[in-house]
Amino acid sequence: MSGIVRLALVGCGRIAGTHFDAIREVDGLDLVGVCDVVETRAREAGEQNGVPWFTSYPRMLAEVACDAVTICTPSGLHPQHGILAARAGKHVICEKPMAITLSAADELVHACDEHGVQLFVIKQNRLNPSVQLVKRALDKGRFGRLYLANTTVRWTRPQEYYDQAPWRGTWEFDGGAFMNQASHYVDLIQWLAGPVESVIAKTATLARRIETEDTGVAILRFRSGALGVIEVTMLTYPRNLEGSLTLLGERGTVRIGGTAVNRIEHWTFADEDEDDALVATAATNPSSVYGFGHAGYYRNVLAVLRGEAAPETDGRAGRKSLELILGIYESAKTGRDVPLPLKA
Repeated sequence: MSGIVRLALVGCGRIAGTHFDAIREVDGLDLVGVCDVVETRAREAGEQNGVPWFTSYPRMLAEVACDAVTICTPSGLHPQHGILAARAGKHVICEKPMAITLSAADELVHACDEHGVQLFVIKQNRLNPSVQLVKRALDKGRFGRLYLANTTVRWTRPQEYYDQAPWRGTWEFDGGAFMNQASHYVDLIQWLAGPVESVIAKTATLARRIETEDTGVAILRFRSGALGVIEVTMLTYPRNLEGSLTLLGERGTVRIGGTAVNRIEHWTFADEDEDDALVATAATNPSSVYGFGHAGYYRNVLAVLRGEAAPETDGRAGRKSLELILGIYESAKTGRDVPLPLKA
């Protein structure tokens, strides 16, 4: 594919504005249509972006000439909407998580394979400059043997947030703090520290009137022998506190902090490297927990569709973090240590 890549977007809720901003920022992308079942949201998004708007997703797919569709609907609907796009011959750009069950994730992957389209699962925090520096240090072997990995998500989501839409905090369409808000952090810890061998977890619904958890902790054993901890809560008072990641190895210690893993707070290695000089300039100051990675992710989408790059995160990569989240939920439900991969 050469020239302009035309994008349509379905689901004009909370995250859609971040996508509209990112699409405008990337030369070579053109937003050509939007859709939402809520007419006022669809109309507002269409008018603000100067594109046709729809309340019927099949109608948008039929009437709008587009190359790819960005899926920003409730998580439980991602596979359904992605499959419809694939059947229409459109590439699929899917917000996290790609599904809330492994079977639905597999159906989406297979549909995209069958119809010869790309499936992109958005994991924009992988593209944070601070995270990229840590990934390079791991790839260079600077940590030596990894001992311990930790990620902490201490955010707040008031009851009003969940009350804004009936699907939020439900098992059918959303999942809880691990599946929704902390999904990127679950992805980062397994991407950086390596495959997970087993997990044991506890979750709780302590303060919000929702079906799913607002707080949870998980202990991981990686195949390398390293241990890991994930701590998540949506009850931090009075506002978001941190989204952090810490890695401890035999020859290096790094902590990325900030609201959204956007600032390196500790960087110590036994041996020097040219990347050490980049630590200070890698810090960003995002206005929200979404960070600045969406534009970078869309640049990768554009490069892939032009045949110039491989996907940063495709459907199979997106499935890995989903499987870990589902393992966390299974452990919390049964009280047992859960081995990975999960049994079909």
